Amino acid sequence: MSEASDALARRIRSHFGLRPDLTETRMMGGVCFMLNGNMVVGPPKDGSLLVRVGKENYADAITRPGAGPMTFAGRAMSGFIQVDYDAIEDDEMLHDWIAYAETFVRTLPPK
Repeated sequence: MSEASDALARRIRSHFGLRPDLTETRMMGGVCFMLNGNMVVGPPKDGSLLVRVGKENYADAITRPGAGPMTFAGRAMSGFIQVDYDAIEDDEMLHDWIAYAETFVRTLPPK
């Protein structure tokens, strides 16, 4: 992990607080935050935010400020977007993205 991803992970932890339904898992070279076993968000090395939005919400989410396609190993990840650091610079913007992701993830069955 990088300084940027570590700093963002701390901000995400602060947002969630202590919750029994939330865990952190090492994934894709960093840490991902999981709700009932389903990925919600994660901070990649560059300080951006990986956000799980679901396939049905992708078209809406990609139009939001700072959002772009999420790629991993050269392939677009369906149902995920990447949000530029500038679009999550302030805590209110970050909390909005986390809430967006959590709303979708809550529709998924626990793993």
